[in-house]
Amino acid sequence: MPPMTTAQPVLDAAALIADTEAEILRIVSDRDPSTVGVYEMVRYHLGLDGSGASAGKRMRPLLGLLAYASIAGDYRPALPGAAAVELGHNFSLVHDDIEDGDRERRHRPTVWALHGVAQAINTGDMLFSLSRMALHRLSDLGFSDAKVLRLMRLYDRTCVALCEGQYIDIATSESDEMMSVELYFDMIGRKTAALIAASIEAGALLASDDDEVIARYRGFGWALGLAFQLNDDLLGIWGAEQATGKKPSDIARRKKTLPVIYAFEHAGPEDRERLADLYGNGGPSAADVDEVIAILERTGARDFTRTEAHRRRDEALAELDAAGVVDPEARARLEEIIVSVIAA
Repeated sequence: MPPMTTAQPVLDAAALIADTEAEILRIVSDRDPSTVGVYEMVRYHLGLDGSGASAGKRMRPLLGLLAYASIAGDYRPALPGAAAVELGHNFSLVHDDIEDGDRERRHRPTVWALHGVAQAINTGDMLFSLSRMALHRLSDLGFSDAKVLRLMRLYDRTCVALCEGQYIDIATSESDEMMSVELYFDMIGRKTAALIAASIEAGALLASDDDEVIARYRGFGWALGLAFQLNDDLLGIWGAEQATGKKPSDIARRKKTLPVIYAFEHAGPEDRERLADLYGNGGPSAADVDEVIAILERTGARDFTRTEAHRRRDEALAELDAAGVVDPEARARLEEIIVSVIAA
């Protein structure tokens, strides 16, 4: 790894995010007068257009930087990797908005709603390409070609997993059949868990040559990714708008998240038939949402999902501690993030 500087920066989340965004802006700046528009769309989607709009939590790059810092100390050499992770995550969001027909993200119009589907697809493609370009700067910072190539392989495998997971998501959402709990965990493993695991593994990979340590960090990220998605499933049904920034709408949108899937598998015949009726024929009306929630509560779906989220959270922390190399300050910051985002 590149040598650490003598003055170690404080592991403050706001500072890490600001440094990540500065690295991203270096990559997404205008390159040619005739192509300014696509970079404006990229910066708009990222919330880096100077408008003051919400830019999201930047959780994935933050976790990757803290993983690196927990082993190496100074997080700054890993900033290109953090930028790549965030750009890669956002290419999938631009495409998700098109696929889901979502016209709003973070309280303002999505790229496709403003500029049309064709330009939005291109913007997503640009974000993906720029995420690859971000990784190249690691070589300039002193990381070996072998390490950068290994990181690129990890990145590419993760993108393949994301597309596989998205295929399952789209295919099952278009079907009237309810997927199994087992298939649901497979799907979120390829989508949410794969990206969070890769973000954390990338930080460890850049900081260490010890494959056992890297594997522990990946296990930490994988369990955390599952916990994060299950927590999101809870908030999508039972979350308070003032806490999440959006109305709980998963039921109204017929989303097949874990509480609903669990309820279909474990409800009695009468509740299962009623749930099937409510989720069929275009989905539940606004008046039907409370009835769906009551069925979920009766079947124990909420408690099961919360228990699973907390179990995966605890598994994540156990994997992190088992690595045996974690800097106490970085571990404290990681635990703060974990507890704050998995609290439903």
